[in-house]
Amino acid sequence: MTDQSRSGLNGRGADGVLAWIELSGNKLPDPVFIFLWCILAVIAISVVAALFGVSAAHPTQVDAAGVAIQVNAESLLSASNIQRLLVDMPGTFTGFHPLGYVLLVMLGAGVAERSGLFASAMSGAVSKAPALLLTPAVALVGMLGNLAADAAYVVLIPLAGVIFAAAGRHPIAGIAAAFAGVSGGFSANLVPGQLDALLFGITEAAAETIQPSWDANIAGNAYFIFMMTIVFLPVIWYVTDKIIEPRLAPIKAGDAESSTAGVIKDPNTSLSDEERKGLRNAGWALLAVILLWVFLCFGPGTPLINENAAQEARFNPFYQSLVAGFFFLFLASGWAYGATVGTVNNHRDIVKMMSDAMADLAYYLVLAFVAAHFVAMFNWSNLGLIFAINGAAVLEGSSLPDSVLLSLIIIFGAIINLFIGSASAKWALLAPVLVPMLMLIGISPEMSTAAYRVGDGATNIITPLMPYFPLILIFCQRWQKEFGLGSLAATMLPYSILLLISGLIMTIIWVVLGLPLGPGATVEFSL
Repeated sequence: MTDQSRSGLNGRGADGVLAWIELSGNKLPDPVFIFLWCILAVIAISVVAALFGVSAAHPTQVDAAGVAIQVNAESLLSASNIQRLLVDMPGTFTGFHPLGYVLLVMLGAGVAERSGLFASAMSGAVSKAPALLLTPAVALVGMLGNLAADAAYVVLIPLAGVIFAAAGRHPIAGIAAAFAGVSGGFSANLVPGQLDALLFGITEAAAETIQPSWDANIAGNAYFIFMMTIVFLPVIWYVTDKIIEPRLAPIKAGDAESSTAGVIKDPNTSLSDEERKGLRNAGWALLAVILLWVFLCFGPGTPLINENAAQEARFNPFYQSLVAGFFFLFLASGWAYGATVGTVNNHRDIVKMMSDAMADLAYYLVLAFVAAHFVAMFNWSNLGLIFAINGAAVLEGSSLPDSVLLSLIIIFGAIINLFIGSASAKWALLAPVLVPMLMLIGISPEMSTAAYRVGDGATNIITPLMPYFPLILIFCQRWQKEFGLGSLAATMLPYSILLLISGLIMTIIWVVLGLPLGPGATVEFSL
């Protein structure tokens, strides 16, 4: 590496393994083509498996005589499957579970982001934090910031550097704390959001291979991600103040002359009267949406409560309505804020903001197209179900505790994340096998999803393949010109290790105690 790899940690280098990760990862194709290669691999395996009569006894389906139905591998090159692929292609794409969830939530979030609501809310929350609580405030807002998607990266992280500098602290420590919160704590939050909608859409498609009636609940990890926030907050605080900041090389004179140019307004500049009024109005709009949902749960007719269902299923309509709820919440609060500060002048502005949000999802639509066909073809071949049944038998025979199995999944996810940055892309590859396999040994789809999320977030902040990694590097170089790729990865490595360890410990405790993961969601699963 060149001078760009020199460390910002008082000259300490940490580039060997990082360079290998970068070189190896750069050789991987785009995730879209990873899915295409996986589709070709599934086709080839399905042909061979069908030729050799690979099968497994379905654990939950029996024939009229009470004998378990055999699940046989199906060749994807059979006439019926070729017909199915070509005839059903539009339906396969539009029927992909995460697609509708993500598009709906992002329609509302696009208004909230483009109206300026997210930026003002994050700026106001962080800039007014007491000096003693500056680090945890930055980390907490960072974890909450995943509700704002990309806005957290481009608004909060550079802002944190400016705020730390204004407080007389090392600006790169502020950037590191914000980056750890936004990306290392990517799944942690106080409330479910668009990530929950996206991941549970994929989980639902995988779980239906075992139990077709299983429905995703966007709040299925609500308690778990809430506790992740509580656990991760002191970890990020400790690493920033006790490990990273004391070891950062001092800022050289002249290095940060224009470091704040074009980033964010000075943190000492208060929000304008219009912005504060806009935030208040956004809060009233948010409260109105919440009250509307409460009314729909307990008002006449109780549209969101199924009074005739069994006790455990009464609130299913409410859980399933949360995706629409977030759409209206973001839309209403963003519109109220924008109308107050002048970023929304009429309904045409709202339509344009929604259109721009959809334009930002162009790549996701391409990825969703190939991911949808990979998941569908994997299911048509029956390979996922056969692997899951046989894998479950192996795991059951191993007698490993559930906590150990889930810990191995967390570590596996963390390693894979070094090379494939997209959370949804990885889960779309892993879920068709992991979710049904763990269901067969009594672990719920919600728990499988939660374990995956722990591993996925921990290593986001140390892989150069994460899309925003180069952007964070640029933010750091505004303060320290020689701060290179290895410097950033070395700075974030302690966060990654301790977040992974704390997430593992939390998951083990959760499973051992059998704590609920969310409303109606448990660790255990019964067929």
